[in-house]
Amino acid sequence: MKKIRPIAIHLPQYHPFPENDEWWGKGFTEWTNVTKAKPLFEDHYQPHLPADLGFYDLRLEEARMAQELLAKEYGIYGFCYYHYWFNGKRLMHEPIDRKLKNPKEDLPFMLCWANENWTRRWDGSDHEILLEQRYSVKDDEDHIDFLLPIMSDPRYIKINNKPIIVIYKPNILPNIQETIKCWREKAKAAGMELYLCHMGFSYLEGWDQLVDGFDAVIDFEPFGIRRKSVLKEAHDRKRKPKKGIIHKIKRRLGKKITENTYNCVPYQWMGENLTPQKDFHCKIFPSIVPGWDNTSRRGKNPTLILKDSSPEYFEKWLSNIKLDFKPYSDEENFIFINAWNEWAEGNHLEPDQKFGRQYLEVVKKLFLNQ
Repeated sequence: MKKIRPIAIHLPQYHPFPENDEWWGKGFTEWTNVTKAKPLFEDHYQPHLPADLGFYDLRLEEARMAQELLAKEYGIYGFCYYHYWFNGKRLMHEPIDRKLKNPKEDLPFMLCWANENWTRRWDGSDHEILLEQRYSVKDDEDHIDFLLPIMSDPRYIKINNKPIIVIYKPNILPNIQETIKCWREKAKAAGMELYLCHMGFSYLEGWDQLVDGFDAVIDFEPFGIRRKSVLKEAHDRKRKPKKGIIHKIKRRLGKKITENTYNCVPYQWMGENLTPQKDFHCKIFPSIVPGWDNTSRRGKNPTLILKDSSPEYFEKWLSNIKLDFKPYSDEENFIFINAWNEWAEGNHLEPDQKFGRQYLEVVKKLFLNQ
């Protein structure tokens, strides 16, 4: 059996920067949202609060080193950092820039271009845009020129000596094939070949038509392509809140609204009835989430809550993925875990005050000594 390499998706947001100060208030970081979260119904796990690593600042070498040491200890091969590029303007780049300058931070890494608009609603939509993506041929050229030196770093993750670059949502680029062509030609001129991936989302019609020009698709859980859309499942389960005098009396008496008022899906459902890898006509790298709940960002209007996630269910789901996944080659062998530290989405391998290191222990058990 070929070895499998777990990659944890990493959000480099946990440090103040001028744009966040302007948009959300002085000193804002993701921790600001995390700590103000409140449970919305009985047994709703919120807030998610960090344990071992605390409320870190990723500008600090000590914080980044602690993350890398923990990842290595529990069998994570590398991080996939979100990379924010808006026509040459970058956001949340301090942690990556400082890692690049520091050889002590030797955990392998790759980049995923988070190519959505930056919005006040945290959803990349066209509503309340704070920083817009504007695509052009010139921007394609400037962008890959910026990326090539980073992808030459010896720590950068490669497949057959081809650095991996991930595009989050290629469907929103006006001409993705021209972007791919530009990037490959620029890389070739620099003596490099690229391994291009994009994220796959079940709610995007025609995602499978995007595979032309890409080397592989990464199944992006919890919105992945291996089952019915989790958002549709949440919608089907959701009940409209009752109105009228009885409902108002219950609210006044402090009775909690049930989970069915919100976009809830049982975590256990996520690992069931997955389409096997062999049924896809393209290369697909599987993924998994330890949980998902963006209540801390969106208050009483969360996009999705995966209810009752647990290390036991996580292990069952991850074990099934491992059994199903047959690496395409000795180096095309990645399973992605979303995410290492998406605390405001209730989605983190990093230890919290409820489960400690139990999710990490599952990863260690399944992958460290293959």
